Amino acid sequence: MANAEREERPERPAESDGTAHLFRALGKQIKVLRERAGLSQRDLGLASHCGEDLISAMERGVRTPQPDFLGRADQVLDAGGVLRAAVDEVREALSRTRTRHPDWFRDYARVEADAVALHIYSTQAVPGLLQTEDYARAVFTQRRPLLDEQTIEKRVADRMDRQRIFDRWPAPTFSYVLEEAVLERPIGGQAVHRQQLQRLLSAGRMRTVELQVMTTDREEHPSLDASFTLLTPKGRQEAAYTETYGHARLITDPEEVRVFSERYGIIRSRALTPTESLTLIEKMLGER
Repeated sequence: MANAEREERPERPAESDGTAHLFRALGKQIKVLRERAGLSQRDLGLASHCGEDLISAMERGVRTPQPDFLGRADQVLDAGGVLRAAVDEVREALSRTRTRHPDWFRDYARVEADAVALHIYSTQAVPGLLQTEDYARAVFTQRRPLLDEQTIEKRVADRMDRQRIFDRWPAPTFSYVLEEAVLERPIGGQAVHRQQLQRLLSAGRMRTVELQVMTTDREEHPSLDASFTLLTPKGRQEAAYTETYGHARLITDPEEVRVFSERYGIIRSRALTPTESLTLIEKMLGER
């Protein structure tokens, strides 16, 4: 229960190292430049491919201006490089805040970052490593009890930063089995849902990733309990990870891990093949 309470308590992730002050100051600069240019928040949002609410949140310092936004806004606002000049500092600030996951998740995040193999079975939502930024933001925004804006943005940044694991070489071995319901649930709305399906399609086509779908018409299923992850840390034996309502378990006992490994093998055998799974996603996108 204590872990769950820590998960839901709003965090001020960047207060201790001063990065929150940087983001607030940058937000004020964006507002001054926007008003000088005679643009409304809606105008700037349309011109920089952002929502009006996001512009408002950035100007108030509760959402982080991303480097690509700063480049676009600098041009739209005729800022003469003022915003673009802050890109390196923003990237550095983001890298500093992204190292602080919630306490209950931190141990797993460290192990995941160095893993040589990751095998993930998901029943409720797209796994974090495969989520788009908008999908992740919708997940955290809808969570109850409500998280504050800064915490939401930190969690999104953390999740996006973890995805750098796909850029490693030699690359880890990845496999995913997603319940079909995960693909059907339009978290964040239809536009976000479509973007997320396209992300799954892209990931499933990577040489290092095998993506499978467990369809709901299967009459036999070896694991109706919950999602889980099997991972192999560099130089160590395979481990298992489970998470329920913020209560996490990183399991290293060989006998317990064997049970999860056996279940995962049977799940994969009952799921659609990777090729069939990608075809299903293409059909959902109307590409077949």
